[in-house]
Amino acid sequence: MISFLLGVDDLADTRFAISPLGELMESLRVLRAPALHPLHHGWRRTALAALAPGDRPLLSSLVGPTLALPDFLTPRPAVHAPAFQEELAVVRATPLDVVRHDLRAAHAPRPLPPVLRQATAPGEEPVRELLDTLCAVLARYWESALLPYWPRIRLVLEADVRHRAGQLATGGAGALLSGLHPNLRWRGGVLTIARMIGRHEVAGEGRGLRLTPSVFAHKPAPPISAEAPPMLAYPGRGTATLWEPEPAPDASALTALLGAPRTTLLRLLAEPLPTVELARRLGVTPSAVSQQLGVLHATGLVTRVRDGRRVLYRRSPLAERLAGDRPAPG
Repeated sequence: MISFLLGVDDLADTRFAISPLGELMESLRVLRAPALHPLHHGWRRTALAALAPGDRPLLSSLVGPTLALPDFLTPRPAVHAPAFQEELAVVRATPLDVVRHDLRAAHAPRPLPPVLRQATAPGEEPVRELLDTLCAVLARYWESALLPYWPRIRLVLEADVRHRAGQLATGGAGALLSGLHPNLRWRGGVLTIARMIGRHEVAGEGRGLRLTPSVFAHKPAPPISAEAPPMLAYPGRGTATLWEPEPAPDASALTALLGAPRTTLLRLLAEPLPTVELARRLGVTPSAVSQQLGVLHATGLVTRVRDGRRVLYRRSPLAERLAGDRPAPG
């Protein structure tokens, strides 16, 4: 059991944050322990298939035998929604002695796996090389496994934050904290996290509390260290809807949105075409086509590229989604 001792100043500085890196690290638990995450089996298959050949052993080693994560790889967000690269920069700047300590803590009481043994080598250079390699692997994993789905993941997380803000407004901090998960209990200024391997208390001491919803967390997850400021990743609401297939685009609805002339143009622009050819196929003047193309280009539905004296137009990936010719990710 882990307890956060939170004073008035800590409650006043209780904030939510959406952490791309935190979500990435939680997703590694899904790769490591799929039985705990049945909702994500389809995503897990896709993510594993997309991994760079040599990256899987190192990624797997970042999850300890008890599913603990190194604290330096889940830095406390400084703003509500940091970018992934901003959080990765924080990791790159981690003091090397902290890297050593946190990797060992995640695997305690067992020794580090061979792929992380550089962390035990004497001197700073081996640890620096390991940290650089870790950051490179995490960046590749983000690009292949998380970034394609991040817009829909973020929507779920933002909806959770809005719901929790409503709980805080109508029921106060007690209703908010107790309602995050059945393993949490708020009483007398103490937030208790049950069913944890760790056994310690963390005094807020005015440092506040950071709450980070996650679609990949299966239970509340605080930092390992008793010295870390109070922070808690918790399972977000709405995760069950994350991988629901999106409804197929309705052609008539697209026409109602854009109008018949622009919809027809988008249909034709499945291949790159110049204005003159579009005008010929539609039986209208090139100036009429140019006017419609200008609107579609300005709204991001059409791309253009110069080919000698001609300008070729083609519909954008967004327009292909609207036209129903490309399935949604996942």
